[in-house]
Amino acid sequence: MRRLALLLGLLVLHQTHCFEFVVEGEWETETSLEEQHGRFKRAILTSEEQEDFEAIRGDDITVKSYKVESRITSRFCHTTVKSSVVNSGPNAQSIGFNVQIPKRAFITNFTMNVNGIMFVGSVKEKTVARNLYAQARARGKAAGLVRANSQDMETFKTEVHVPPGSKIEFELHYQEMMQRKLGFYEHSLYLQPGRLVPQFQVDVYIYEPSGIASVETPNTLGEHFSGMAKLTSSKDKAHVVFKPSLQQQRKCENCTTSAIDGIFTVKYDVLRDSNAGELHVSDGHFVHFFAPANLSPLPKNIVFVIDVSGSMWGVKMKQTVEAMQTILDDLTMDDYFSIVDFNHNVRCWSEELVPGSTIQVAEAKKYIQNIKPNGGTNINEALMRAVQMLVKASNQGMIDPRSVSMIMLVSDGDPTVGEIKLSAIQKNLKKVMREEFSLFSLGIGFDVDYDFLERIAMENRGAAQRIYTSHDASDQIRRFYSQVSSPLLRKITVQFPEDSVSDVTQNHFDKYFSGSELVVAGKVLPSESTTLNSFTTAFADRLDLSLQTEADYLELDAALAQQQHAFTGFARQMWAYITVNQLLAERSLAPTAGKKRKITQRILTLAVEHQFVTPLTALLVESEEAKERLLADSPKDPKQGCCAGGSGMAALGGRTPVQMVHSIPPWVQMTTPAPPSHAERPLPDHITIVENDPHFIVHLPKNNMDVCFNIDSEPGHILNLVSDPGAGVVVNGQLVGSKRVEEKEKVNTYFGIISVFYQPDGIRVSVSTDRIDLTDGRNNHSFTWGATADITQDRVKVSIVKDSKVMVTVDDKITVMVLLHRVWKKHPTHVDYLGLYIPSNNQYSSQAHGLIGQFGQEPEVRVFNLHQGADPLKKEATMEVKGNKLVVTRGWQKDYRRDNKRGSDVFCWFIHNSGKGFIDGHYTNYLVPRLDSFLPLPL
Repeated sequence: MRRLALLLGLLVLHQTHCFEFVVEGEWETETSLEEQHGRFKRAILTSEEQEDFEAIRGDDITVKSYKVESRITSRFCHTTVKSSVVNSGPNAQSIGFNVQIPKRAFITNFTMNVNGIMFVGSVKEKTVARNLYAQARARGKAAGLVRANSQDMETFKTEVHVPPGSKIEFELHYQEMMQRKLGFYEHSLYLQPGRLVPQFQVDVYIYEPSGIASVETPNTLGEHFSGMAKLTSSKDKAHVVFKPSLQQQRKCENCTTSAIDGIFTVKYDVLRDSNAGELHVSDGHFVHFFAPANLSPLPKNIVFVIDVSGSMWGVKMKQTVEAMQTILDDLTMDDYFSIVDFNHNVRCWSEELVPGSTIQVAEAKKYIQNIKPNGGTNINEALMRAVQMLVKASNQGMIDPRSVSMIMLVSDGDPTVGEIKLSAIQKNLKKVMREEFSLFSLGIGFDVDYDFLERIAMENRGAAQRIYTSHDASDQIRRFYSQVSSPLLRKITVQFPEDSVSDVTQNHFDKYFSGSELVVAGKVLPSESTTLNSFTTAFADRLDLSLQTEADYLELDAALAQQQHAFTGFARQMWAYITVNQLLAERSLAPTAGKKRKITQRILTLAVEHQFVTPLTALLVESEEAKERLLADSPKDPKQGCCAGGSGMAALGGRTPVQMVHSIPPWVQMTTPAPPSHAERPLPDHITIVENDPHFIVHLPKNNMDVCFNIDSEPGHILNLVSDPGAGVVVNGQLVGSKRVEEKEKVNTYFGIISVFYQPDGIRVSVSTDRIDLTDGRNNHSFTWGATADITQDRVKVSIVKDSKVMVTVDDKITVMVLLHRVWKKHPTHVDYLGLYIPSNNQYSSQAHGLIGQFGQEPEVRVFNLHQGADPLKKEATMEVKGNKLVVTRGWQKDYRRDNKRGSDVFCWFIHNSGKGFIDGHYTNYLVPRLDSFLPLPL
């Protein structure tokens, strides 16, 4: 935690104003590595150094109101904290206004009204702010900062000295991006007024244009306030209000102290119509959110590197062992793992990676349980051994090319044995780590150089987290592991059409973990087009993905204008927020002083323009006539890091690189290449079609004619359409019935599911009116109709066109197109259904059969005896086919490929009685038990 301090004294006597400033830190300077380091002189902060926190401080004061309002729009939050205080005592005194804010938040403004004198804040470059402040300071002292111990919060602190009867109004603003972890966004507000407040109120307004899937307010303030948070929500909006009365705030019925003391939490998630993500365009900027689900996890290869030096003795080791017991139980047979533990020596539980079987996991748990901490700390050798283990497994072909290989380091101290120079360890690790390996670092307590752990993690495609040695340290370790334990995608790239966007934030990510979210933002360039498209490519387990989504330039702004509590500038501020955080991360890894200065200038420009208090800017608070000035800046961690180019900010956790997926390591490509094409294999004009309830139109190219028949079956029945054991392909369709029919009326049936099964690769593509599923016997991947996508798994290719059609191609020889038909949801009888389109030039084997597949071997057909039928508009004739003479009627059916609403007419010869005589046998011979069933032979 850090304290962002505005410690000042203000004495208002008639028209005389006197200010007194207290120094609590130091300004960041471009010090040398040796000056920064001071490794053996660092101050170690412990929990005992924390002071009791109160939002409003003062001995004899009246807090009239304390109000907090958060407006969350498209995952970006603007929070305002206001308080009105009166010095009701007989003497002048200091009144403090303290606000704990999330470490990842940027303060954007602070105003203060003292007896009618208004002080307004503005963010400036730190040197500019210092110079302006120096001109007006009373005693030549600057404001500074000090770190304090907290997991997720930092403190903004103000103190003003006023005479009796004075009225002070404080108002603080800060902004942050909601980060998705384990499937939820969590908004936290620290509430500790320290006294009873007549007007106490918290409002959280959420507006998510794509819709809110869930929202909850867990009772994190204790049973005393159970049920007091009121939630109202609709499809895309939610409002949470917490407004305890004065009596409800009391710890007991007659108590004069407040029971409000803790973190008020709101958790929510959004609706996602597709795996392609959401694209929001507003105010000349765009934000692309990517959080796919319903994908099977990639296999993991993980080496746990555990510090067992003497400093880990006691609670630290006990909690680490507890966490590891649970973590090891999470491993599956598809995962490979080993354990390296180290003190002054390095030991391996297994010299090679082993599968995560029940037996191996049990043996590993026993090994962990028997560890006895002692000795020094040889981090370098332990990490080298872990990397060598992964390299060996990779060279021997043990590692699945699509798996995720990672090292998880748990340590509580600096190296004392072997290589102890941190910059050398960093270089050694960088030299041996392959591009496909990642390092995740957990630093326990404050004895460890967390900045170093974060650097080596960021530089090697991972992330770091400090573990606080409290009672829940084992839970902290488990939660961190849970965030990275289920990788779904690798090599994710989000692209946009050329000349459509600029200033794009990081758009290439090494991994995507289940329950998290990738975010890309940028500026929209002027264009004649009214829509912006994004294209995302990625690798899943046995899948190659290419996903597309789009957004209208004006639609969201129009919707925002109708919202009373939306944050209309969210896209512009979110782009700046992500960019500044990424630049701060890049700056900490800058290899030269010149590179660092260039990045610094970019940060300063953006931070001042968007009014963010960062480690490089300061908040100058001045009266309306600029005669009085107060100053606050962002902190510098007194415990500096190890390596050249560092600012020290990363060790605070306050300016971490916006979660692991947003950091910019050197390996990231920041380009925006041309998007992939979504070219599909064109279907010929004449084609075999199954539409409506269901009408079959079989195209016979050699005879240059189309033959039609209906199948009158029952809902739930599965019809075999193509059964080709020679090619290993089967196409089946399951029927659904209409919603409601009158008594004795015939039930109309339609295809509700079309399944394509490719036996050699064990892959089934199941297309329904709700989604498209790919299964391979081990994994299941699910996609919605909500986005255009290209998916490749082995020899099966699936192309989805948003809300329109799916093309399935098997081995580049057999193609099936499924067309989606949507009906009015409130229609009394009709249901959504699927149309099927199969080209006659599919390359079936000689064994192909099925209602459609049998015509891969086209029969001889002769039509004669054309004459007027009972219906004057439809002629009749005799058809000779397969040794049968059939009475056929000239009619037409519909082809909906070019016009999904009206369709185009296809003239055909209609065969009555469910195709009897034209198809082999009776249609009931084509009923199969499962969607992947081949047709029994012989028919």
